Amino acid sequence: MTETQMMALLPTGLADVLPPDATFEAATLAQLMAAFAGYGYERIKPPLIEFEDGLLAGLGTAMASQTFRLMDPVSQRMMGVRADMTPQVARIASTRLKNVARPLRLSYSGDVLRVKGTQLRPERQFTQVGVEIIGTDRAQADAEVILMAIQSLRDLGVDGLSVDLAIPTLVPALCKEFKITGDAEIKMRLALDRKDAASITELAKNIGTNNAAMLSALLNAAGPAERTLTALHKMTFGPDAARERAILTDVANRVRAAAPDIQLTIDPVENRGFEYHSGVTFTFFARGVRGELGNGGRYLAENGTEHGEPATGLTLFMDTILRALPRPQAQERIYLCFGISESAADTLRGDGWITISGLEQSEDPEAEAQRLRCTHIFIDDKIKKLKRELEG
Repeated sequence: MTETQMMALLPTGLADVLPPDATFEAATLAQLMAAFAGYGYERIKPPLIEFEDGLLAGLGTAMASQTFRLMDPVSQRMMGVRADMTPQVARIASTRLKNVARPLRLSYSGDVLRVKGTQLRPERQFTQVGVEIIGTDRAQADAEVILMAIQSLRDLGVDGLSVDLAIPTLVPALCKEFKITGDAEIKMRLALDRKDAASITELAKNIGTNNAAMLSALLNAAGPAERTLTALHKMTFGPDAARERAILTDVANRVRAAAPDIQLTIDPVENRGFEYHSGVTFTFFARGVRGELGNGGRYLAENGTEHGEPATGLTLFMDTILRALPRPQAQERIYLCFGISESAADTLRGDGWITISGLEQSEDPEAEAQRLRCTHIFIDDKIKKLKRELEG
């Protein structure tokens, strides 16, 4: 490997973003942030690195194993590089913005860094863009975030969009009602996570035949929203589980009413990736695109109280979103021959042209324009389109 190749080598999961992709990502991100602003979400900008004890407290506990750590040479305290931005937003809401009227609507964007990638997302550094609505437990807030994401993604041009709802608090409520604890609960939850109906049946002797049958029915109920809700409402739940079912039903019905053409599915036992969530969760996919476009759900934001502050959030992943969009078309660039006046150049830029100025006299301006990947040339006070054989 040459010295140049060694210099270009990056750690696993990290990559340079080059033209035109970097420009396309920035423009897409700006469009998303503008869309969120239109719904009243105000932008904040948390730091990339925080003290470890603050970054990994509360919601941040779930990201502890994915967080890079380093020593602050100034304070001699350990710091962490953020692996997710939601805990930072919750911290800001509960401290610097604690006296701002609720519900508090915040938006954000920025890069995160994780210790390891996953099979679906091998990238360790990627850009998050998202929103949080803090200080309300109303189903309307969950529906607002979901519908805003649907509209924003559609406006970008994402096709084949689908949303998967889950309620990770339902199974714990059933465990409490069924008095399933200890090793039996661990095995049962593991079987549900793996979608392993056979293991649920085998656990009947430990958790009860009727209980195992209901959990198997829950597992089999996953699918299109209407079918899943019908199945759930045929089941007899105790008050806690019934309350979780009612919340899920309320959110699903609001989404279906406002976006009847969206592909909406429900998995009533899904829990993986939603460890700190306290209500309805949601995941966005696009047909034929690897990985999640984004996910989110209800949680309790730390606010110094025992129970925390009700909140709902959404995080979109820019790398996946860009894979779901058509490749950007090459922009038209106009070559300005050496000596063109600044006033003429300003006029062209004012008309929307990307101008590439010649920095020295060229014997063949059109060839120079080709070398610099221009589509047009400004010569003799006229705009001339380069012939196809001269285009880069």
